[in-house]
Amino acid sequence: MSAIYKDDQEDWLTVCLKYLLFVFNFLFWVGGAAVLGVGVWTLVEKSDYLSLLASSTFAASAYILILAGSLVVVTGFLGCCAVIREQRSCLSVYFFCLLFIFLIELVAGVLAYVYYQRLSEELKQHLSQTMTENYAQPEKTAITVAVDKLQQDFKCCGSNNSHDWMFSVYISSKQAEGRVVPDSCCKTITPNCGKRDHPSNIYKVEGGCITKLEQFLADHLLVIGAVGIGVACLQICGMVFTCCLYRRIKMDPY
Repeated sequence: MSAIYKDDQEDWLTVCLKYLLFVFNFLFWVGGAAVLGVGVWTLVEKSDYLSLLASSTFAASAYILILAGSLVVVTGFLGCCAVIREQRSCLSVYFFCLLFIFLIELVAGVLAYVYYQRLSEELKQHLSQTMTENYAQPEKTAITVAVDKLQQDFKCCGSNNSHDWMFSVYISSKQAEGRVVPDSCCKTITPNCGKRDHPSNIYKVEGGCITKLEQFLADHLLVIGAVGIGVACLQICGMVFTCCLYRRIKMDPY
């Protein structure tokens, strides 16, 4: 009688573990979609700003998230197959896939954290130089578009303030046609509106575009880190459930 009860109890535990893994896989898919979405959102929505950064760490974090999110979708199907078939080999592959994705997300999280720590210093050293030396220069179209978009989106002018444009190669050239700031600094863009730098005409924001871009990137990095940590914690639960189910199947004499 006790042996039958023990067998029933073991079967009940195995069924519970299977259902827990099914629930986990659903949450895993949702988390994977979130990771993939954040990665794509980071690259697509504000991709123009990436050309203004000195390093590719920010973009690398987003690409890693896209890779991890894509792998999550595939791995989720593998997990369902492993649970249904109750094969130890499938569960082993599933476990190591979870571990691999966990490590990828860990790398993305570390990169995001490291870049977050030195973001302010990089922007202070690089953004001003990029804007003054490369704006409206030959073969620098991407940077020119990025700077114009930055100043219009964030309603700012210059890296620190509008006076930074006094040192610009573009403003010093005949191409500027007497402008003191680019037209993208204007509150209402009209041809040659950059010839007048009065506060009623152009954006004069305290801290300039550096402050605005730094806050924008910092917010994105926090989202990347939060999503990565959330899905990583979910994966730890999945790995625990997988190990437990693996042991239950291993103990099955059949």
